[in-house]
Amino acid sequence: MKITKIFSDENGESHFGDIEIPLINQGEIGYLSEDMNVKKLQFRTVSADYNYDFHHAPQKQYIVLLNGGVEIQTSLGEIRQFQTGEILLVEDISGKGHKTRNLEKKERTSLFIHI
Repeated sequence: MKITKIFSDENGESHFGDIEIPLINQGEIGYLSEDMNVKKLQFRTVSADYNYDFHHAPQKQYIVLLNGGVEIQTSLGEIRQFQTGEILLVEDISGKGHKTRNLEKKERTSLFIHI
């Protein structure tokens, strides 16, 4: 399973990286990853005009886009777009951070999983 990671380097610049979460064949129940410890889980809804300037994540967390897409820009100017159902691992808890904006003018809901 592919997940995009957002992280800060030693100079505080934010970057994208792609990681692969291995899934193990469990027969009839499908493919599962190894267990992961988590601290908390939050649901979030943002307004249709959501456009958040540079910020860093409040903690390391997975973000699951439940509905609506998002565009994220790193401090170096790289831009990627993510759609409903995609998962991000956000680890840029220091440094210059990233920008985030809705792709569509509609309310967007996400699931935050703190790690």
